[in-house]
Amino acid sequence: MSEDSPSEHSQDKSAPTDPGSDAAAPRSDSAAVSGRGRANVHGPEREGRQVALAAVFEADFGQRTATTALARRLEEGDIGGRAAVQARRIVEVVVEYRDSIDARIEAVAPAYPVVQLARIDRSLLRCGMGELLHCPTTPARVAISEWVELARTYSGEPTRRLMNGALGRVAKDAAEGEGTDRDKPPQGPESATDTVTEGQTEGPAE
Repeated sequence: MSEDSPSEHSQDKSAPTDPGSDAAAPRSDSAAVSGRGRANVHGPEREGRQVALAAVFEADFGQRTATTALARRLEEGDIGGRAAVQARRIVEVVVEYRDSIDARIEAVAPAYPVVQLARIDRSLLRCGMGELLHCPTTPARVAISEWVELARTYSGEPTRRLMNGALGRVAKDAAEGEGTDRDKPPQGPESATDTVTEGQTEGPAE
């Protein structure tokens, strides 16, 4: 694995190790990801993705399930209804389909075994792949572009490229007739369409 690839040593800058504190997971406020004063057409859905990512990341420490972590965050945080729906949707599919999500990640990016990734990178990929595969009312291009941006924000350029390549490959396979598992209809409003540049399937390039 190259120095420019997602790995466990990258966790120090992205993932504080105290799972019991709010600092142990990505912040769930809108400013943490998109920046205040900047137009954010995805609004509540973007916030919901952040909250889901925080819960999935926290669960990776093994002290709480993602469902329990999410419930606590929704109870304690000032999170709107649409954001909460989006967060629940993503956490539910990650919990239910985690094994198949991990298998799909490794199928399209075999150079990056899921268990060897940093916790934050693993959580980002599970959430992104889960939404792409199992949330059919989110357009594929929206799911890809949102999770590529979150990967850049919470991890960095190597993980952004890995996310773009892995999700782009799955979307391309679906467009060519191989299909996806987008079989868990979510509830709530559909996100606005966005664009993304398709990346390489084997992960980050130098």
